[in-house]
Amino acid sequence: MPPVRALVQRVSGASVTVEGEEIARIGRGLLVLLGVHSDDTPEQADKLVRKLLALRIFEDGEGRMNLAASDIGGEFLCVSNFTLYGDTRKGNRPSFVEAAPPEKAEPLYERVREGLGAQGGRFGARMAVELVNNGPVTLLVES
Repeated sequence: MPPVRALVQRVSGASVTVEGEEIARIGRGLLVLLGVHSDDTPEQADKLVRKLLALRIFEDGEGRMNLAASDIGGEFLCVSNFTLYGDTRKGNRPSFVEAAPPEKAEPLYERVREGLGAQGGRFGARMAVELVNNGPVTLLVES
């Protein structure tokens, strides 16, 4: 069973703009770009939420990545991103056949966003995402 997939970036700040209007902004925390596979389940989404809440990628007093977002008062910004399931193994144009259709992906995206207590982008919209990647720290996290 394919996993729910998230590209996670540790940020000093991030925002989402749709049609010139800023709809979400966070300070220090995690930007989560979320990809939903056509076979994903609510249980997998919940597992991903638990993983992201416990993910220790913030530095402690000794400079080690040993703290979770909750330990530092961090915020979450969750943005749907079906292109995380783009397949480029054949040819030069990505195939998105593995990405969940919107009617399946949106409820799972909302489940993850709510589970994280995250601000969010607008599902299905063309969004401009701005961020300051802190580190840089970028991880692919799968449930």
